[in-house]
Amino acid sequence: MGIAISALNPAAAKLNNPKLQVAAPYLIEQAWADYTPEQHAIWAELVTRRMPQLRQHACQEYLDGFHQIGLREDKLPNLTEVSALLQPRTGWQSTPVSGFLPPDAFFEMLANRMFPTTTWLRSRDSMEYTPEPDIFHDVFGHVPMHAHPVFGDFLQNYGKICAQLNDHEQLERMGRLFWFTVEFGLIRQNGEIKVYGSGLISSHGECTRVLAGGCEVKDFDLDAVLNQKFDTGEMQPVLYAVESFSQIYEATREAEHRLG
Repeated sequence: MGIAISALNPAAAKLNNPKLQVAAPYLIEQAWADYTPEQHAIWAELVTRRMPQLRQHACQEYLDGFHQIGLREDKLPNLTEVSALLQPRTGWQSTPVSGFLPPDAFFEMLANRMFPTTTWLRSRDSMEYTPEPDIFHDVFGHVPMHAHPVFGDFLQNYGKICAQLNDHEQLERMGRLFWFTVEFGLIRQNGEIKVYGSGLISSHGECTRVLAGGCEVKDFDLDAVLNQKFDTGEMQPVLYAVESFSQIYEATREAEHRLG
């Protein structure tokens, strides 16, 4: 992908965080110095394409978080530096991993306030879309929201609940909660629909479509969300708007009660 990935180091990972058992073998170091000028240029182009729309239509918490964790428009993020700014605020870290994690490893990391972050960057011929999350989707799309205390509590609680589930149907339903909040979440602020989900933050095409009324926007309802099936390969026909981030935190508590 244009950047060398460090060898996996399970022993070091467990030493750094003894709570990690399943996820430890997937932790790596980010070889930030190995990114090329072309990769920094791709990052800069991706970010500068998105920011004009996001300054107008992203929720305030995302915009605040972007600056609070030190993201730059001209250079790829150094995850160590990002985490140094993020952790004192909410306890979260942007933690580099070797690639796509199995669900149990993913949930274990969330439960420990460690967001699994890929370090590779899409190539110039995949600027609009990449099926596998890259550092642009993970950091630009997700991590600014982790600077918000209530959202951070929600995400940790979500991971803790899912880490304890073994039933496939229950995990599938909880996956829908993640999809319609963390990935494709909307929120009402100052009488307007604002975006906060990473799939909308990082995708100009999908975000533009949603803002133009290209999908149905419903009030957030836990039962509806848990039962709303989705196709990851298609534009979303229906999304859900919350009134506050406390609403999705309480939704995880209610989901835990129902699934327990």
